[in-house]
Amino acid sequence: MDSSKEPPTMYLDDFQPKVPVTLVEGLKWKELLAFPAFQTWKSTLKTSLSNQKFSDHALHDTPYKLRSIKIQSFDKFDPKSETLNFVKMDALVSNDEKPPKRLPGIVFLRGGSVAVLMIVRPTDSPEERWVIMTEQPRVPAGSLSFMEIPAGMMDGERNIRGKAVQEIEEEVGMKLQDRDLIDMTKLAVQGHEVLDDVKMAMYPSPGGCDEWISILLWEKEIDRQQIETLKGKLTGNRKQHEMITLRLLNYERLLEVGGRDAKTLAAWSLYEYLKRTGQLP
Repeated sequence: MDSSKEPPTMYLDDFQPKVPVTLVEGLKWKELLAFPAFQTWKSTLKTSLSNQKFSDHALHDTPYKLRSIKIQSFDKFDPKSETLNFVKMDALVSNDEKPPKRLPGIVFLRGGSVAVLMIVRPTDSPEERWVIMTEQPRVPAGSLSFMEIPAGMMDGERNIRGKAVQEIEEEVGMKLQDRDLIDMTKLAVQGHEVLDDVKMAMYPSPGGCDEWISILLWEKEIDRQQIETLKGKLTGNRKQHEMITLRLLNYERLLEVGGRDAKTLAAWSLYEYLKRTGQLP
């Protein structure tokens, strides 16, 4: 027997009782523990489970526990790296009823993302509003020309504005100042207290994926000629196989195209709400 081979089952000792985790072939235990999305998920779930102790919690009388985790698959952008990018797993969360009730627990872990609604106004006609969009292949959607607002995965990065600046430079070719970015999701939800440690961000598919997206706003008046140079511009990080074409959409018709993209739809909704309530300059 090869003693260096990872055992098929390990245990999370930050839960009581310890939670068995069944690994999948090729996945190292240290890789999973270092995966930021997994760290955030288990920390958030642990807090949520502990909140059942409060008498006014909906599940107080029949509390649930994390019983086990089975890793089903994983992916890396770089196969030679020890850095995970995606993990799919089955988390068994059930109560002590006879028979026990189980919560749906198929989870696709990918971590956080940041997206930016970029609105430009020509200096000679500031009442005009144009939205900078990216058009690129999105194979999961079956499209080679999917249009959306600029966005990117956090990849463990904690500086949301810094990551947004980086993504905009790569995808749009513009160098922004992080002080000019407004976190619209945080601004909108910060007044609503929740027991769980969920992010002050938008969760596009919480029934199956952990992904949360911080949606930021960048709105500026710039020279019309500069706006024209953005139309049809080819951008993207070629090392990451990005093939991006920039498109400019009239803000008033944004949802005719952007309504297919959850980030764009959420960004529009946040922008309109925060403008209406006077929370945006």
